Amino acid sequence: MNICYKKIVFFLLVFTIVFVMNNKVSYCIVAGSQKQYDGIDVSNWQGYINYKKVKESGIDVVYIKASEGTTFKDPYLEYNYKNAKENGFKVGFYHYLTATTVKQAQNQAQFFASVISGKIPDCKLAMDFEEFNKGLSNNEINEISVAFLKKLKELTQKEVIVYSNLYHSQRIFSYELAKKYPLWLAYYGNYDILRDVNSNWDVWEGVQYTSKGTVPGIDGYVDKNKFTEKIFVCEESKCPDIKEPEAGDGEAIYYTVKRGDTLWNIANKYGITVQNIVELNGIPNPNLIYPGQVFKILSSSSYESETNEMGHYIYTVKRGDNLWNIAKAHGVTLQSILEINIIKNPNLIYPGQKIRIPSRGNEGLSSNNNKVIIYIVKKGDCLWRIARYYGVTVRYLVDLNEIKNPRLIYPGQVLIIR
Repeated sequence: MNICYKKIVFFLLVFTIVFVMNNKVSYCIVAGSQKQYDGIDVSNWQGYINYKKVKESGIDVVYIKASEGTTFKDPYLEYNYKNAKENGFKVGFYHYLTATTVKQAQNQAQFFASVISGKIPDCKLAMDFEEFNKGLSNNEINEISVAFLKKLKELTQKEVIVYSNLYHSQRIFSYELAKKYPLWLAYYGNYDILRDVNSNWDVWEGVQYTSKGTVPGIDGYVDKNKFTEKIFVCEESKCPDIKEPEAGDGEAIYYTVKRGDTLWNIANKYGITVQNIVELNGIPNPNLIYPGQVFKILSSSSYESETNEMGHYIYTVKRGDNLWNIAKAHGVTLQSILEINIIKNPNLIYPGQKIRIPSRGNEGLSSNNNKVIIYIVKKGDCLWRIARYYGVTVRYLVDLNEIKNPRLIYPGQVLIIR
C-alpha cells in the first residue's frame, strides 16, 4: 500500500512537471520597469484634440492610430501627429490588423509602413490584432501576427510591440510569440493584481487600464494607459519612405457591428458614405443593423491637397470620400466648401472630382455672394419637419437636393436649404 502510494505521488509529480513545461505560462505579469508614464491612445473617434490642454493635464505619451487593413488611413493621423509633436509628447503609432492570410499580413505591414513614412516615432510600433476571423485557428493567428511584425520591423527598422487583451495573451497568442515581442496589455481595472494572473508574457511595457478615461482637451471618452520606459525606441529617427502595396483581392476591411453602432457612425469612422456601405452589402433597411453583422468596407482616406493661386486648396476626391469628412480633415466647415464650389448634390461626389477647400482664416470668402444654408439630417428627422422649420415646401427640398425617395433620408445626409 505504501509503495503504491509512492508511485501515485511520483506519477503526479511527473505529470505536473510535464504540464508546466508544455504550457510555459507565467503566473504573474509585472511592469517592465519601475519608472512609468501616463499615456492615451487616440484615433478619429476622438475628433480634434486640444493637445496643449492634454499636455497640461500630465499626459506624456500619445499612441496614434495610423491605419487599418490596406486602404484605411486614419483621417486625423496628420493632425494628431503634428500637434502631439509640437506639444512635446512621446508619440507612437498603431495599426489595426484585419488580415486572414500571411500574404495579407505582409501587405498590411507594408501599408502601415507607407502611411508613417517620414514620421519620427518615439515609441515601438504596435500591432492591434484583436478581432479574428472565426475560421482561423490559433496557429494561423500566430503565423499571421509573426508575418506582420517581422515584415514591419524589416521595412521600418523600428522596434515593434503586440497589443492584446488578457484572454488573448493567455489563450490565443503563443508562448513563442511572447518571447520574441513585448506586450501592451488591455486590462481594465486594477492592473496591480496582474501579479497574480497567468499569461504567456511575464512583463508588460504598457497597460491600457480604461476605455472610459476623461482628459482635458478631449471631448468624450479616451483610452488611458500606463507605459514603462521600455516602450520607447532605442533610437529616434525618421521612418524610411515605403511605397504602398498594390491593391489585391481580399484586401477589403470587414467590420463586425457592435452594440450601439449605426451605419452613420460606421461610415464616419471609415470616411465613406452610408450609401456606400448600403450598396456594397445589399442592406435592405439602413436603419436596421444588429450586433455581429459583418459589413465589407472599401475606403480610401488619403487627404492630400495642392494649393492654388487663390490661397485655396485643390482636393482630388478619392473613392469612399464624402464632403463631411473632407471638411473635417481640412479643419473647415462643410458650408464653406459648398459656398466656393458649384456642387448640385452634396451627397453625390465622385473619384477624381476637384474640389476647392478654403484655407483656414479665409472660410468666409466665397466665389459668390450667395450664402448657402445647409442642414445635416439627424436621427428621427423627416422632410416635412425640416421643410416646415425653414419655411419651404417638401417638393422644393426634393427638387433642390435631387431626392429620389422623399420618405428615405438618413442621419448624416446633407440637405441644401437655399
